[in-house]
Amino acid sequence: MQLAMIGLGRMGGNIVRRLMRHGHDCVVYDRSPAAVEALAGEGATGVAGLEALVAALSPPRAVWVMLPAGDATEEAVMRLAALMQPGDTIIDGGNSFYKDDIRRAAALRERGLHYVDVGTSGGVWGLDRGYCMMIGGDRDAVARLDPIFAALAPGIGDIPRTPGRAGRDPRVEQGYVHAGPSGAGHFVKMIHNGIEYGLMQAYAEGFEILHRKGSDELPEAERFDLDVADIAEVWRRGSVVSSWLLDLTASALAADPGLDGFSGYVQDSGEGRWTIDAAIEQAVPANVLSAALFARFRSRQDDTFAEKILSAMRKGFGGHQEPGKT
Repeated sequence: MQLAMIGLGRMGGNIVRRLMRHGHDCVVYDRSPAAVEALAGEGATGVAGLEALVAALSPPRAVWVMLPAGDATEEAVMRLAALMQPGDTIIDGGNSFYKDDIRRAAALRERGLHYVDVGTSGGVWGLDRGYCMMIGGDRDAVARLDPIFAALAPGIGDIPRTPGRAGRDPRVEQGYVHAGPSGAGHFVKMIHNGIEYGLMQAYAEGFEILHRKGSDELPEAERFDLDVADIAEVWRRGSVVSSWLLDLTASALAADPGLDGFSGYVQDSGEGRWTIDAAIEQAVPANVLSAALFARFRSRQDDTFAEKILSAMRKGFGGHQEPGKT
């Protein structure tokens, strides 16, 4: 299948690579000519602008926008809408606010265009592991794009099947779900990221307590000189708190036990705030998720071991760099 990609950053470029591995034809554009040249050298068709990108596609066209949420995505979607024809599809695979998706879908529908929002999880590891996708849009458009989603998804792998799922949507076991109409995909991904904040904060606080057990502030008889790297590793082996986030933590601690390479500055990318907004709108108590968001705000004021744990996990799964670090 043919697909165009706009935005060849940490995830966009690897999405293209994974699609090409599965035999799909990709047209690519980025403001960085070097990024375009790199993918062209690997088999993609590189173009120098949106007009050339649309012209290189055969109808019905499908263009995936993988840009930061906000103005950059809004501009790209609207410019594409002016260039594309009825029956074409615009996919937003970034972390856009779901209410923006609802608005864009309505505007594009008037032009005869389809709009599909894809909440995409997988980070910098997605090229090999695959991407978990939460998809919103009309049924026909999503069904036509299924070869793309199937190629990007991780597949069932060695995860045991859940009892009682006979007769349910088989795509879910492969790692992607059609969550509902436009906006539903990014809404589910938004809540996913809110939960992620809470999970990460729980690990961070737990390791902070372990780390401080050797503090001079405690009575000498009560101090333990704990090897937090070894504790992270043993918890990976059969513990009920094992997870990919713990795997990333163990790797970071093994390489840098004191996490001296991390300042503890932890950014939030929007989804955590939107999750709390949704909880308020729906009168749902979200004590853990809101506390985790506020902890990220605090991290920008003082650095603790807990914040360094958070920074290490973010770099591990998403390639996120702290300000001033490369």
